Amino acid sequence: MHISGNEPAIAGLLALAATFLASPAYSLDKVRFGTDWLAEADHGGFYQAVADGTYARYGLDVEIVQGGPGTQNRALLLAGKVDFYLGTQQEQLVGIEQGIPLVDVAAFYQKNAQVIVAHPDSGIEKFGDLAKLETIFMTQGGFGAYFEWMKANYAGFRDEQFRPYTYSPAPFLANKQSAQQGLITAEPFQIKEQTGVEPMIFLLADAGYKPYATTITVQQNLIETNPDLVQRFVDASIEGWYNYLYRDNSAANALIKTTNPEMTDGQIEYAIDKINKYGIVDSGDALDKGIGCLTAERYKWLADELVKVKLLKADTDYTKAFDTRFSCTGVGLSLKKS
Repeated sequence: MHISGNEPAIAGLLALAATFLASPAYSLDKVRFGTDWLAEADHGGFYQAVADGTYARYGLDVEIVQGGPGTQNRALLLAGKVDFYLGTQQEQLVGIEQGIPLVDVAAFYQKNAQVIVAHPDSGIEKFGDLAKLETIFMTQGGFGAYFEWMKANYAGFRDEQFRPYTYSPAPFLANKQSAQQGLITAEPFQIKEQTGVEPMIFLLADAGYKPYATTITVQQNLIETNPDLVQRFVDASIEGWYNYLYRDNSAANALIKTTNPEMTDGQIEYAIDKINKYGIVDSGDALDKGIGCLTAERYKWLADELVKVKLLKADTDYTKAFDTRFSCTGVGLSLKKS
């Protein structure tokens, strides 16, 4: 090819452009993202964005810091040791009451995955029927949170039903007149693996208890000093979730199993099926505004509910818990349609 006139200048520009394109470190910002548990399909969209290069395309070098027993990733966020944290709406509102300067910027679970499971042959047909049982195995956290909501909104639930849940289904399986808490992606699968029969599943979100979960939480200071970084992380995570749910997710699942060797293909397949079947990620506002969408209305609803059951002070400024500027913009919707 012959370049006439400004050949040296053009050649220099081409060489400079080639240098930038050949240097992947040129634009990647290092980010540490702390999750709430060990690697699993519940975090699939984030691992997808690592595995398929979506984060890199957004100029991010993301390290996912697993949660799990004994980890304190939310404390690491407060200490500035991680940049983003995978939290819940309720812990965020309670944190605002305590003056903790953290902010939710996206909500990837439009429905909290919390469930109560019962034996299929116990006569329990709908959520309110659970009040008839003598025992419900729950964590102390569940007993002090969603069970308070259950008592306030359904007749018959009582403190005497509470028994500590020790993350083993054995006590539940031994007592036909009991129920237990769990996540729709986990405990029902474990029970089915042991018994060959899936339990009755009652999703709290479908019974009216509808806080977000799997929120992206950041320090207020990061929003103020680097909103572009926050936006890129949210947008890339949104695309990751669309690709995980609707496209080839094999590389993400391989990464999940490498990160958490106890994870199995069966557990992952079950979790993805339930996430899709129950609209955990892609439902409600997410259907037309995009996965990850959070709204002020949902925060007000939960704040009001928590005030009613005396889990939040009435004068808590719930608007400090979230920032709606980073989601609900339709990012990634084309990935679902194409």
